[in-house]
Amino acid sequence: MTTKILALCDALGNLVRFVLLPGHRFDTVGVPPLIEGLDFDALIADMAFDSNAIIAELDERGVKAVIAQHPRRAIARDLDKEAYKWRHLIENFFCKLKDFKRIAMRSEKTDQSFAAMIYLATTVIHSR
Repeated sequence: MTTKILALCDALGNLVRFVLLPGHRFDTVGVPPLIEGLDFDALIADMAFDSNAIIAELDERGVKAVIAQHPRRAIARDLDKEAYKWRHLIENFFCKLKDFKRIAMRSEKTDQSFAAMIYLATTVIHSR
């Protein structure tokens, strides 16, 4: 059993929201619940989130999409490389999160208890 954690962090690398998905689902499925009801100026993401639907929604909201392009994208888009450098903040968050063995090993049996462990670990991370 595998589980994906899709997380949204702020400009300081602090967790804002997360969504749990089955390991076999595409990452793009979890984006709408993450950004629903939030106001932000830019979304920085890796190429797993390079989807026409996501980019169209961000353009509709007036949000700058700083998303690495998938190599098979037909029409090339501009990428703000200076802004994309800040994507390391989410990677750093996941590294800190995986310091907690129960999360790294997916020890919890239910999604509810796994989400609770993520909340607890995030609380410890932010209290440091």
